[in-house]
Amino acid sequence: MEIKVLGTGCANCRATIALIEQVAQAKGTAITLSKVEDLQQIIGYGIMSTPGVVIDGKVVHAGGVPSRDKIAQWFS
Repeated sequence: MEIKVLGTGCANCRATIALIEQVAQAKGTAITLSKVEDLQQIIGYGIMSTPGVVIDGKVVHAGGVPSRDKIAQWFS
């Protein structure tokens, strides 16, 4: 599972990365997590508010830190 967190490095972006890592580890899900900070790439995904989350090429979240429950749903 390839996950990209889109954002410029704000606190919400860092919190989103940490939460995704925690939930993936708790569920035993193998992920490849990367951070996209390039504004042109972020806009290319159609994200206007960060952080955004892309899983296997599909935008699943934009704007604000996703809840732990929402992240857990991505892994089920």
